[in-house]
Amino acid sequence: MTTETSPTSARLSIEAVQPLRTLDPDEPLDDLAWLDEAIGDAKVVAIGENAHYNRESYQLRHRLMRYLVEHHGFGAYAMESGFAEGWLVDDRVRGGQGRPGHVLANGMTSLMGLWTEMGSHLEWMRQRNRGATRPVGFYGIDLSGSNVSLLPGLDAVIAYLAEADPEFEVDPSVREIASVLAVPSAFSLSQAVTAYGQLPGERRDALTAGLAEIAARMEGRRLDYRRRTPADAYERALRVLRLIVVIDANVRALARGDQESLFVNRDAAMADTVEWILRREDRIMLAAHNGHIQRWPAQWPGMRPTATLGMHLADRIGENYLVIGVTNGTGQTLNTSADFYAGKLFTDLEPPRPGSLDALMSASSDRPFATDLRRLSPTDTEAVRTVSQQRFGTLYSDVSPLDAYDIIVHLPQVTAAEPDGAALAASPHEVQEAFSQWAR
Repeated sequence: MTTETSPTSARLSIEAVQPLRTLDPDEPLDDLAWLDEAIGDAKVVAIGENAHYNRESYQLRHRLMRYLVEHHGFGAYAMESGFAEGWLVDDRVRGGQGRPGHVLANGMTSLMGLWTEMGSHLEWMRQRNRGATRPVGFYGIDLSGSNVSLLPGLDAVIAYLAEADPEFEVDPSVREIASVLAVPSAFSLSQAVTAYGQLPGERRDALTAGLAEIAARMEGRRLDYRRRTPADAYERALRVLRLIVVIDANVRALARGDQESLFVNRDAAMADTVEWILRREDRIMLAAHNGHIQRWPAQWPGMRPTATLGMHLADRIGENYLVIGVTNGTGQTLNTSADFYAGKLFTDLEPPRPGSLDALMSASSDRPFATDLRRLSPTDTEAVRTVSQQRFGTLYSDVSPLDAYDIIVHLPQVTAAEPDGAALAASPHEVQEAFSQWAR
């Protein structure tokens, strides 16, 4: 197989293609041995996805996590899901008695947990942790409440303060105002933001001031709180609070028509959370969208390029950050149009645009494979260098693959993940209704 460089026919040489025998997480892992040299001493290995909720992406993450745990001693799976909610999942995988469906529906945000493939991954972690001297933990890294609601985090902070500082009462109006942003699920985000935008300015200011007062008290009384409660409980509550402050800043920005700050603040906050986890865990597998983990600015339609989670981590931990991007060929992908909210959760994925990273990878093999961008021949390097776009779902964004990623995994065919019946049964009615519309 030779490499050509025209936009319509470019492909990688056979030497650059590392076949993946299977995506089945339960199968032997010997076809991943090439990862040993690639991973090296990296403390954070990030694995991306082209779009959320694809079966093959969940399976790939599960399989890679098995390899990193079993062969490299990784101790944490960190995912693009709410930080405050994630402790419910962590308790389950460490042996807690939470019902699986309830944990999937309530311990993960933005619909991330409503799929059997995710449930299988968590069950593997739980089974692996039984009797393990070094259990594998789960962490959400994202803003809570599907990035909008302050209540999951605020309630956790109020509960902590009741123990650490019982003489202090949080102003009830803080939670009352925050309840305007309460969302049963990701399907309610737009209504919550609209409701916040209709609040009088003084009410928004009172919420922001109330959160600032809580933050100042928690930080100023750090030594007292750590003496009264476990140090870990204090650090967790403080991280939750800092993420609440970011949510408040984001909805204030949205209310004034500033969408850019939403992306900037969120990715910086997720990077802060990953660093927080690194103070607890030696090595982390990080699972999030390509647009977050890449060491390249995110370029969303209508906005200027913004710094990503991956750029922040690369700046902070350097070569200890390894990035695995994921490209797709055809199949089904997340529907990002308004029809999503009417129950059309997925849409057909057309063949990738000529000249894109996805097209280059699709032309190189019709089976799942990986390629290490740092170990390419000069000819293959030049083929990758000619690429200037990648696909996120059905959208395309500018990218320099050699700067953005260390490794690319290509999934030639992707499909919708399988809904988990128990998780749906534990979900709000609006989620159940949307999924039932999709099933029809």
